[in-house]
Amino acid sequence: MLLPVTCLARRADEAAVIGTALEAKAAGAGHRTIAGVLGRPASTVRGWLRAFAVRAELVRQAFTALAAGLVTDPPLPGPAGSALGDAVAAVAAAAAAAARFLSVGEVARWRLAAAVTSGMLLAPSRAAGMINASWPWAAGG
Repeated sequence: MLLPVTCLARRADEAAVIGTALEAKAAGAGHRTIAGVLGRPASTVRGWLRAFAVRAELVRQAFTALAAGLVTDPPLPGPAGSALGDAVAAVAAAAAAAARFLSVGEVARWRLAAAVTSGMLLAPSRAAGMINASWPWAAGG
């Protein structure tokens, strides 16, 4: 089944909603607090956070490389204080680089993350080869 670029595989919520949860976790919020803000079950949010944490280093590496490959002098982030925070910052940096590369005002970072990972951002580690950094503009707009 083909998924729209706004979705992640096997997830009912759009990538932007899940990304908001990841950003909140990177800022120090707990899964119950995030769940309350987003109006989602705590177990669902906990699952998103755990799945992303397992892949955080791979995500950080892939999106840092993507940012560096898109533009000269990319907006690379400094250390965020946690592996999850570093990965979230790398996704944001890649989106900023993509916006510069495409000469558009903004690229939606979690839409980019969904496109670059072919919807597999939260997939088990065996799907780690799913990063598609060769076609980042698929998420433009």
